[in-house]
Parts: sequence; C-alpha cells; structure tokens
Amino acid sequence: MAGPLVSWIVGALEGAVVVGGLSALGAGLYSLGIPKDSILRYEKALKTGKYVLIVHGSMDETTRAKEILDRTKPETLEHHQ
Repeated sequence: MAGPLVSWIVGALEGAVVVGGLSALGAGLYSLGIPKDSILRYEKALKTGKYVLIVHGSMDETTRAKEILDRTKPETLEHHQ
C-alpha cells in the first residue's frame, strides 16, 4: 500500500475504537467500511504470513483491478463497496 491510501488508513487507525475484539488494524478497516467477517479473515491471513492487498478507487477502477488480479488466481478475491 502506498500514497493516499496509507494516509487514509493511518488516519482511520488514529481515530479507530477497537470494535468487537478486532485489532487496531481491524478496527481501522472496519471504520473504512470493510465487513467484520472479512476483517477477521484478513487478520488471520496476515498472522499466517499471507498478504492482503487493498485497492482503493472509483467503482470502475476497483472493478478493473479485480479483473486484473483475478487472472493471478488469488486464494480469495473480494470487492467491497
């Protein structure tokens, strides 16, 4: 992650309240609108040494990114609105 998204996540983390047992990162993602069940999967993936890629942009941009990433055969691929 780089650029404006990092600033946005850091800002969200600074104001995040731990919600329902989520870590600070999880609470930050939750405040950005990511569903709690997805956050729990992302945290588990990170704890087991996997990567989580977050793409932020317009609906067209994120749809295009999803199409491109789908070609790489990811373990999971979710599109949150």
